[in-house]
Amino acid sequence: MKDIIAKTWHLSLIIGLRFLGLFVVMSVLSAYAKDLPGATATLVGLSVGGYALTQAALQVPFGVLSDKIGRKKTILIGLLIFALGSLMAGMANDIYTLLTGRFLQGAGAIGAVIIAMISDHVRENERAHAMAVMGMVIALAFTAAMVIGPIIGGFTGGVPALFYLTAGMALLSIVLLFTVVPEPPKITHSFAQEEAKVKDVFKDKDLLRMYITFLFHSSTMAIAFFLIPMALKGKFELPMGEFWKVYLPAVFLGIIAMGPAAVFGEKYNRGKEVFLISIAFIAAAFLLMGYSSSLPLFAVGVALFFIGFNMFEPLLQSFVSKFAKAHQKGAALGVANTFAYVGMGIGATLAGKIFEIWSISGVALTVLFVSLFWAFWIYGMRNPGLRATIYLDTVLFERERLSQLRDEEGINDIYINETEGVIVIKYDKELHDEDKIRGRLLKRGSKSNKLS
Repeated sequence: MKDIIAKTWHLSLIIGLRFLGLFVVMSVLSAYAKDLPGATATLVGLSVGGYALTQAALQVPFGVLSDKIGRKKTILIGLLIFALGSLMAGMANDIYTLLTGRFLQGAGAIGAVIIAMISDHVRENERAHAMAVMGMVIALAFTAAMVIGPIIGGFTGGVPALFYLTAGMALLSIVLLFTVVPEPPKITHSFAQEEAKVKDVFKDKDLLRMYITFLFHSSTMAIAFFLIPMALKGKFELPMGEFWKVYLPAVFLGIIAMGPAAVFGEKYNRGKEVFLISIAFIAAAFLLMGYSSSLPLFAVGVALFFIGFNMFEPLLQSFVSKFAKAHQKGAALGVANTFAYVGMGIGATLAGKIFEIWSISGVALTVLFVSLFWAFWIYGMRNPGLRATIYLDTVLFERERLSQLRDEEGINDIYINETEGVIVIKYDKELHDEDKIRGRLLKRGSKSNKLS
């Protein structure tokens, strides 16, 4: 693990600084934006989620650009655009200038490029741990933002100062990029036998269910960050500098909830059940936030939201990787994250429009309706635990016999990692037995040994 941290800490820090810059503003933005000249609830919602729309539009172009001109140059371009957007948002004197700055912030769509660069630096069997390191850094950034944002935002001119702080973190990231981040190695992939086509990643029904889950999951986050600051300031008249008293316990409980969710979802193969429980928490949270007449009860609703939202976090990316074939994994994750950004943009904007018409209770009822459809959608998903993976040593097992398995029902994917000398077979546990698959491929005179 120390070796993985040594390879990825710098890139994780860069993406952590970027997320800190986004989250630190999100905790107070709607309460600030509603008082700007020209503001309406719909435009306030767009200011919360608008950056995600440009993120969604430019994720793929930035990825393609990084393949052509290199990862570092692409990340530099994205960070400069992000810094420019932050400065513009900080100087905004009306809602339209703020929106322009937020759109520019999102236009620096380098998240996927950084993840790709992390993948370049680690071996395939180390990537899960590398993503976990990055996830921990993002979680820490999120927690810090929920405290720092309200405290600084509570001062006169505090929210513009947060945008300037965000621009400073982008510039610090550029310094780190060119001082401590090594050039990525040149990598040749030899195990994929087909090229990934975006249309192919929509053929798997379970993958499709995951894409919609990304959409709903991120949209509820954007709706929450529209609703919570508006209610704390408008309904409960809580000073912005004290918002952290509501956020901090909720974030803490949300982080604690991630552990059991990961254990039950991955170790005990109860991912679908974890998702359904999470949706129930989110629905209950919005009902409390929408109809509570006291601040303590509203704070309970906020805590329930962060618990339900964070229970998804350790499982979403993992399950897409399990459902996707090897040569589709990058495309599938790209599509999933695009759905997430679209959900954020649409969610916050829609919340603003509904707030204009039906106030907070209307937003809560809308999320309840969406949650019911979401739960029905997840209920039809096959549990990811039914898809297992076997790792076979090419020295002990016959690769020439793989063609006999490829077209059989329940064999989801087969590929060979030539670098590590491993045959990887993903199969349906309801239709195939691991020992029988091993027996069919074992070379004569060899003894099978499981590779983990």
